[in-house]
Order: sequence, then C-alpha cells, then structure tokens
Amino acid sequence: MPEILSWPSTLAGTPTVAVLERAIERRRLAHSLLLQGENLGTLAMVAHAIADRLLNDPRDPSQYFAPKQHPDFLALRPAGKTRLISADSTRDLIGRIQVSPQISVRKVAVVYEADRMNVAAANIFLKTLEEPTASTTILLLTTRPYSLLPTIRSRCLNFRFTDSRSQALADAEEATREQWVSTRADYTAWLASLATVSTDKRAIADQVMGVYGIITRFNAVLSAATDQIWKQQKEKLPDDLDDDEVEAIQSGITNGIRLKLFGELEHSTCEFAQKRLLENDEATRRSLVAAVAQLEHDIGLLRLNLNEAAALENFLLSSLRLWTRR
Repeated sequence: MPEILSWPSTLAGTPTVAVLERAIERRRLAHSLLLQGENLGTLAMVAHAIADRLLNDPRDPSQYFAPKQHPDFLALRPAGKTRLISADSTRDLIGRIQVSPQISVRKVAVVYEADRMNVAAANIFLKTLEEPTASTTILLLTTRPYSLLPTIRSRCLNFRFTDSRSQALADAEEATREQWVSTRADYTAWLASLATVSTDKRAIADQVMGVYGIITRFNAVLSAATDQIWKQQKEKLPDDLDDDEVEAIQSGITNGIRLKLFGELEHSTCEFAQKRLLENDEATRRSLVAAVAQLEHDIGLLRLNLNEAAALENFLLSSLRLWTRR
C-alpha cells in the first residue's frame, strides 16, 4: 500500500497541520484555502500533502497517483518572461475545474504564487471563489498575501506556515552584514555630498559615478545573501520539484532579500535626513518626502519584474536630482 505523502518535517505535528488533518478526515475542509508563508517550497509541499489526502484512497492502491501526476490534480503558475498569471491561463483552469473528476471523487487545483495574477486574472478568479464548485478544493500559495486582492483573501480560509527559512534569512543577513554596513555607509556619504551645494564639475562627476558604485555594491550583497540562503534551502526541497518550481523558489528568495535591502535604503535615507529635519531644514523635508515616494514607486515596479539594478539606478538618479535641488 502506498504511503501517504508526508508533511514537511518542520511542520509535522504542529497545531496547523493537526487542524488540516482533522478537517480532511471529517471531509469538512473548506473549498478555498490560502496557504501563506516565507518559503514557497514549503507551501508547495503542504499543498501536495493536502492533495494526496484528498485525491487518493489508501484502501485502493491500484488507483494511487503521486499528487502532481494525478488526473484530477490541476495547477496554475506564472509563465513567460514577466512571470505573471494571465487571464487566459486562469480561464483555462476555471474551465477544467468545472469538468467532473476523472477517477477521484473530487479535484484539487493549486495556484502557485497566486500574488502573480494580473488584475484581469484576479478578477476572473474571484468569481470562481464566490461560487465554488462543490467537487473542487482550491489551494492558493503565496509568500506575499497582501499583494492579493482583499476580496480574494477574504473568500479563503487562511493558513500561515513558518519554517527554517526565517533562520536561513537571519544567517544570510549575518554573513553579509559587513558588506551591507559598508554599502549603507557609502550611500549615506553619497547623500551628504549631494546635500552640499557645489559647482565643481569634478565633484558633480563623482556624484554621478557614485550612483553606479552603489549599484555594484548593492548587487554584490544581494547575490551573496541569495546564494547563502539557496545553499541551505535546496538541501531541504523534495526531489520531485520540476524546473519551474525550483525557479519560483529561487525567485522568491531573491525577491524577499531585495525588498528587505530596499527597505534598508529607506531607513538610511530617513536617518540621514533626521538631524537636518530637527534644524527645520525645509529643503531636506521636501527632498526626503520626494525621495521616499520615489523609492516606494520603484519598489512597486520590482513587483512587475523590473530588474533590481534598473530600479536602484532609477531611484539613485532621481535622488541625485532631488537632493541637489535647493
């Protein structure tokens, strides 16, 4: 008799898993679940464990399929260079949801990186959540739940899963701390040079070149931190992940670190401006407000897959203009 797919080792026996097992056993699991956490690989393992329990009857080993190979297992994930979930692929999934199960009593649909739905796809999918098919369980996986439409989140039963990814992130931060402290110091010194009025052409050229020095340092920290986490995480991933899933996990790691680093830039900018604000420097006040607004805009562009180097260049060149304007 095939063994039931195990839960991730870091989650086995936890209250959250116990609630899921009890609901599945009693056939009272909600039709739509939102699985959120820091690690997309862990969320995928949880989703596959749920699918295994819903799709396979342990009393009939002749009809056993691994979850992703099961005829009644449906998947939707980002695709293309933009790594977005399109309206067309969402409609295709909905069409398959509406068809009766092939060999099981129900179907399971897993939406990987649900936060990557574009607006049209999200609105189309919302209608399915509002009127769920009785024979289908929908599992939405996300590491950024608040990037989903509030109406989608509200129509799903939410489960949050945490594991060793948080510790891995802490380890990566520690390993790159010296690099990052140095990069932040360079950034603060660069801001100070902008705030000093100068007409010297050499000084102005140094300020422009400083933009690209900071970008180089930033990318080095991002690469080192990503490599550190990936080395730890890849050893814990299931063997049956395909290339798309591995790529999604790697992208999730990079996205999480780069957003944190951009957040640290915002803190550095505010700390730099604080002393001048206490002196009622109105020019600093205007520059700070505009710089933070620009940074938040560029962080938003990152979610549309703008390259982090391009986003940082845009922010720093904008800062060059904002902080030298008196």
